[in-house]
Amino acid sequence: MKIYKYKIEKEALKFLNRQDKKQRKRLYSAIYNLPNGTDIKKLKGYNQYRLRVGNYRILYKIDSGIYLIDVIDIDNRGDVYKRI
Repeated sequence: MKIYKYKIEKEALKFLNRQDKKQRKRLYSAIYNLPNGTDIKKLKGYNQYRLRVGNYRILYKIDSGIYLIDVIDIDNRGDVYKRI
């Protein structure tokens, strides 16, 4: 079993901190279960993946050489893709 390190970028962390406790717990749980999530897709044209958590999307990269998951952005499903 591979053990990954997690890096959450500043913008994603700001979004997480603005959420209520229940949503924050749900999003953190989804992040720390990566890369074994259930609704993950690779973004076409990018070296990024997205995880769907209800109406939220978590964009992240995986560096399997050093086992690092870099959470790039988290936002509502309509807004997160505008900043790619």
